[in-house]
Amino acid sequence: MSEKKLTIGLLTSGGDAPGMNAAIRAVVRTADNYGCEVKGIMRGYAGLLEEDFCVLDTKSVADIIQRGGTILYTARSRSMHLLETQKKAAEICRKNGIDALVVIGGDGSYRGALALSKQGINVMGVPGTIDLDIGCTDYTIGFDTSINTVTESIDKLRDTSASHERCVIVEVMGRSAGYIALWCGIAGGAEEIILPEKYDYNEQAIIDSLTERRKHGKNHHIIVNAEGIGHSASLAARIEAATGIETRATILGYMQRGGSPTCKDRVYASAMGAKAVELIVEGKRNRAVCHMNGEFTDEDLETAINMTKTLPDDLVRLSKTLIRQRNI
Repeated sequence: MSEKKLTIGLLTSGGDAPGMNAAIRAVVRTADNYGCEVKGIMRGYAGLLEEDFCVLDTKSVADIIQRGGTILYTARSRSMHLLETQKKAAEICRKNGIDALVVIGGDGSYRGALALSKQGINVMGVPGTIDLDIGCTDYTIGFDTSINTVTESIDKLRDTSASHERCVIVEVMGRSAGYIALWCGIAGGAEEIILPEKYDYNEQAIIDSLTERRKHGKNHHIIVNAEGIGHSASLAARIEAATGIETRATILGYMQRGGSPTCKDRVYASAMGAKAVELIVEGKRNRAVCHMNGEFTDEDLETAINMTKTLPDDLVRLSKTLIRQRNI
């Protein structure tokens, strides 16, 4: 009798991120290289609970590496925090012969994966989120594309703010993490960057800074505000009332999650998807794929989830140094 092929389940969960399709493609093609089968699971954990599966082969993942979003679709399953639901999901995996499950997603997706691992399912986590807020890795799929999208948007908004001599508050995504705001604030030459991890809610300091810049001839301003702070429209109204500077708020919203992935997101996502399959073939259990110190590695899933992550001090210092030049 021939040896049974390993069957790998594959789902994307939580918010979509550019590069997820590259990771899907890599999982399928690497699995095929090792003689494994892949069952795609539609719409994340919600689709798993409904047994909404599809067969993924090398042909089905052709011509998707350049596409944003995820061909498996994604959804949030709010019932996955319930033990009863976790047991049901694990039983469905066993019923359908899934030997290991690859989960591409962010923090919430990882917690669902951990719950399944405690029900006996072998799970591999691949970090897919534009927020860059997973503690075990320096890179998450979609972050690079997102910051390039945001930086381009800031450049365009600066053209308009300069033409109208305005202050523009640009609100960017990131949930409670300030990575997108920090990177894009630096890249976009922002006059102020408001980070959830660092903000002291001293609006007067921002007002004083804008007023001082005006005295030195600066006739337009960009403020990058993180989603974790929010309330950009009301902040704009208060700044305009205090300074007399016409101030507008722009919330970039979901455009930050879309678009064709950058080269980096395609390559890194491919490497991470392949790594997940290699770990399964090697007999590893319940691991999180990571990129740390320039290398693709892996970490125990539960340990990875419990790791804390802070903004890089060197970039925070750099942003403050650049912003202090108020006469520019």
